[in-house]
Amino acid sequence: MTGAVVAFACLFLGLILQKVPRFSAEKAANWVQTYLIYIVLPALALLYIPKINPSWNLLLPISAAWFTFLLSWGIFGFLGKKLNWGRNVTGCLIIVAGLANTSFLGFPVIEGLYGKEGLPIALLIDQGGSFLLVSSISILVGSLYGNHHESLAKVPLRIIKFPPFGFLVGTLAMSVLEIPTPEFLLLFLDFIGKTMPPMALLVIGLRFSLDMQAITSRFFWYGMGYRLILAPALIALIYANWMDSQSLEYKVTVLESGMAPMITGSIIAIQFGLQPKLATLLSGLGMPISAITLAVWYLVLG
Repeated sequence: MTGAVVAFACLFLGLILQKVPRFSAEKAANWVQTYLIYIVLPALALLYIPKINPSWNLLLPISAAWFTFLLSWGIFGFLGKKLNWGRNVTGCLIIVAGLANTSFLGFPVIEGLYGKEGLPIALLIDQGGSFLLVSSISILVGSLYGNHHESLAKVPLRIIKFPPFGFLVGTLAMSVLEIPTPEFLLLFLDFIGKTMPPMALLVIGLRFSLDMQAITSRFFWYGMGYRLILAPALIALIYANWMDSQSLEYKVTVLESGMAPMITGSIIAIQFGLQPKLATLLSGLGMPISAITLAVWYLVLG
């Protein structure tokens, strides 16, 4: 609870700092964003990924995050090209609507609704699904759709040079080879990791601006509709064929698929110049809006 209070305090701090004369909110947001991308994400990879023990029975909950992200890419990629949305809008929707806030929002919601028994499943979906995606394929999408001038042949090099991806590959190797993160680093990495929610919300606060034109934009509601309604609906329908619909695993998987857009996903989109205002609105307003849809999904799941 304390962590959530501090995080939301940082959100309001960012909103306040926007109004301070001669304070460069954009420059401050860029500094914090650099810290998140180049320090926090690698630290989280080193902290959590080696702890994942690969096994077949873990694949179903994890695969839900991968399925909804790849489906987001398929749907928005097709519609964006068909309807000439522009590459930046398309890339923004793919990344931000494709990634659910399975940790900062997901963990307390799951624990509140299903108790501590639901947390291991939520952690699995977050670390094996959402976190791997934001550290890998979202970077690929950002490189393909973002503001860059190099040829597509250079995209793989751009991805490889992106620090979170390098740490992801290294920590995945540690997981497969069962090499644990050195004990003496854990406390330090945990401290850095805990700065993710407040610093991410600080960036949102520094960049957030609300106007009716943005709220009534069809792209905002396309992203919200996919993330909060379509994605969990498809997971509920499809995964009921492989999982017991009354099981805790199934309910947590569906509910995690209906969380608001991931804040870190919006940071990645902003980093690649993919409609920063839309990315900020999707993750910023997604949390209060998702309170309604999550309550409905909880009732539907029983």
